[in-house]
Amino acid sequence: MPVWGAWDGDVLWFGSSPRSRKARNLGADPRCVVTTDDAETPVVLEGSAEIVHEHDAIARVAGLLDAKYGGITVEFLTENATIRVRPHWAFAIDHDDFTGSATRWAFAGATP
Repeated sequence: MPVWGAWDGDVLWFGSSPRSRKARNLGADPRCVVTTDDAETPVVLEGSAEIVHEHDAIARVAGLLDAKYGGITVEFLTENATIRVRPHWAFAIDHDDFTGSATRWAFAGATP
């Protein structure tokens, strides 16, 4: 499912309806994969998600998302699920350098 999110330090934030399959699935099992929609130069992120309820965190995310997309308020995110993804691994490849560009990054806390 598409997400419209924002990076903040080393985490990815996005919102979703709390009744959506995405939010329900992440509530039941926090393991997730997030990827760009660019098939030529994809980036794939593996991590753990959690639904956040702390007002200060939600206010910060509302500011980040509003600056990027406009129209996002604290009330909107409070009524919805505000989701934080802590990445473990990221992978990327460039179509024009398929054999030479494959790259993997490990984030803090990732196991080999």
